[in-house]
Amino acid sequence: MNSSLSAAPPTFLSRVVSLLLAIKPLAHLAKQKARQMMITRSESIGVPWRDNTQALRSKGSEAVDFDRTWDQDLAHLTNPSLTYPPYYIISFHGYDEGNLGWLPAMEVESASRSVHAKLWPDLGAAGDAHLRSLYHDSLHAALPQAPRRILDLGCGAGLSTFALGDRYPEAAITGLDLSPYFLAVAQYRSQQALSQQLRSPEPPAHPAPNPIRWLHGAAETTGLPDQSFDLVSIFLVVHELPQSATLALLGEAHRLLAPGGHFALMDMNPSCEFVQKLPPYVLTLLKSTEPYLDDYFSLDLAEAVQGAGFEPATIAATGPRHRTLIAAKPSPA
Repeated sequence: MNSSLSAAPPTFLSRVVSLLLAIKPLAHLAKQKARQMMITRSESIGVPWRDNTQALRSKGSEAVDFDRTWDQDLAHLTNPSLTYPPYYIISFHGYDEGNLGWLPAMEVESASRSVHAKLWPDLGAAGDAHLRSLYHDSLHAALPQAPRRILDLGCGAGLSTFALGDRYPEAAITGLDLSPYFLAVAQYRSQQALSQQLRSPEPPAHPAPNPIRWLHGAAETTGLPDQSFDLVSIFLVVHELPQSATLALLGEAHRLLAPGGHFALMDMNPSCEFVQKLPPYVLTLLKSTEPYLDDYFSLDLAEAVQGAGFEPATIAATGPRHRTLIAAKPSPA
């Protein structure tokens, strides 16, 4: 199913909100309000936000490598030669430290379940898993065969990466992110899953996914070899990027894919009814946590993907507020 991805300039309301958020005390208040709303919603649907965060802080000791401290994990995963792009070292999602801190990394899973609980009210906390499942259903329908080498760009704490591993357990999967804090949490979750498998008296019902490789790097300049992947996936990341970074990312994805490989992107749908009818108060809270939202909404993504060298994209609605774009890298004639 094809759907328009035509760009739209920021609305008058959006420009007014941006001016208001340029006033630091107002921006701080909006960010704190948005964060508190997520925590309250999370715990009202049975997701124990504060308890989940505390459990991660205390870190269990049941797996082989859990005796390392969080700071040791951070040092192990951090690429010391990486220079953070300026667009990244700002406030995101209500955290002054943006994505470069333990609290955002330890709260992201609860936040995802809280935010996506509103998509399907009858599903509640399961809405996040359902959204990811719809994305993978679209992927499965579009790909001619199961990919053997997968790159998850902007993998965060690994939620999207683990879902890829569950769908393609025989694939070699790499998760790449700019935040070593998020990667440390992703690695810990991997170790947790392995520990649980080793302790289980029953053989797994499905084959266990291959170990995931976690890399600290920028999605637009990965440093990985040309044509080294069959699928490059990016899940709920592009709305957090300025247009210049998105365009660079598309070019990098094209370079990394083998001919005939696929690029897949799932993100917010600017043309959905929810976005089109956002009340001023909600838009203010949203933009206080998503600094590049106008860049995302005003980018013609289908045109940008084709301009990066991909074949015309297939675009489909993914639930009521999101969309999935899938495009192939042309094979040689």
